[in-house]
Amino acid sequence: MLGEVLTAMVTPFRSDGSVDFHRFAALAHHLVEHGSDGLVVAGTTGEAPTLSDDERVELIRVAVGAVGDRATVIAGTGTYSTAHSIHLTHQAHEAGAHGFLIVTPYYSKPPQRGIVEHFKAIAAVSDRPIVVYNIPGRVVINIEPETMVELAKIPTVKAVKQANDDLHQARRIVEDAGLELYAGDDNLVFPFLELGGVGGVCVHSHVCGPQVKEMIRLYKQGDHVEARRANEAMGPAYDLLKVQSNPIAIKAALNILGHDVGGLRLPLVEATEDEKDRVRGCLERLGALVPA
Repeated sequence: MLGEVLTAMVTPFRSDGSVDFHRFAALAHHLVEHGSDGLVVAGTTGEAPTLSDDERVELIRVAVGAVGDRATVIAGTGTYSTAHSIHLTHQAHEAGAHGFLIVTPYYSKPPQRGIVEHFKAIAAVSDRPIVVYNIPGRVVINIEPETMVELAKIPTVKAVKQANDDLHQARRIVEDAGLELYAGDDNLVFPFLELGGVGGVCVHSHVCGPQVKEMIRLYKQGDHVEARRANEAMGPAYDLLKVQSNPIAIKAALNILGHDVGGLRLPLVEATEDEKDRVRGCLERLGALVPA
């Protein structure tokens, strides 16, 4: 298992738009000290589409060097191009990543059998585990349960990050495909635990990592009532992520909390003053920020 709480990290930028690797390493330390068992580098939250290949690889190296001896480092290496995904996965392997997060190839809209072949080709370049990233809200295509069964036949495909709230499909990932199930949306962690899920690839764990870890601990120890209460107490964190497209809101939250992760790369833009006020309100209700 790659861990229960895997935080999909933001990528800090300097004022000139360059990657701030020093801030990235500091944030990686903070997250691992506050509930994260692993980190996902260069995923959706990390603004992967706007990163160069060199930036991606250096982020992976920095993460492995900073926390790789006490947390897993999962590299986001999936793109719409199979050849490019193979290239990035090979580079991430050489950089020391413990595993890979591979998103459904987007834009091209391949048939389900094309998705299987895409993963087979990527899996051939490393013996380390692959997490299938199913997020139909961003890539349009859903990986169907029958396709998950086929993907499970690939030896290194071990888990699924399921950003799809169809609980029937999630159950089939566990029962039919036999893959480890991670929630791809933060509000799905608890309902996925009820289906036999492992945990989540989370964004809200940037600001409430210990609470996420405790909720999972409670559930797995059989205290489902307290786990549900812990989940409900994180409602403000779920509201925070609805303020604006990810990672706009979480970056605003981190900056408010003093982590100084900078702005975003176009086409993403920084939160407006109204959005920052709403983020601040969510942090206050969460107990992460003392009201002025």
